[in-house]
Amino acid sequence: MDTIVWQRIEAAIVFVTAIALFAYLDHSLAWWLAVILFLLPDVSFAGYALGPKAGAVVYNVVHVYALGMVLLAVGLVIGSGTVAALGALWMGHAGFDRMLGFGLKSPEGFKITHLGRIG
Repeated sequence: MDTIVWQRIEAAIVFVTAIALFAYLDHSLAWWLAVILFLLPDVSFAGYALGPKAGAVVYNVVHVYALGMVLLAVGLVIGSGTVAALGALWMGHAGFDRMLGFGLKSPEGFKITHLGRIG
């Protein structure tokens, strides 16, 4: 099997696990707010207004799994289910995007990712 397929399968597992964690955690987020927060990382697309190199950096910083993992861990350490839930949503978003083939961006352009060309 192609390595990109493996990465997309892995991303699907991250997505499902993160959403399950979100559902399990004791938090105060309404479902409608959770949907908005799940989509919020895509605002990083605005970084492309500064050009493809800056756009790729902004987009990639927001779309790495580690950002969600850190928020999740901080929430668990400080005993905040809401912060942990935000981390789970963030990590889930990154997994969802990669599962669909929207990988980390290349400074060459938005459509060139570590998972191949978009479109």
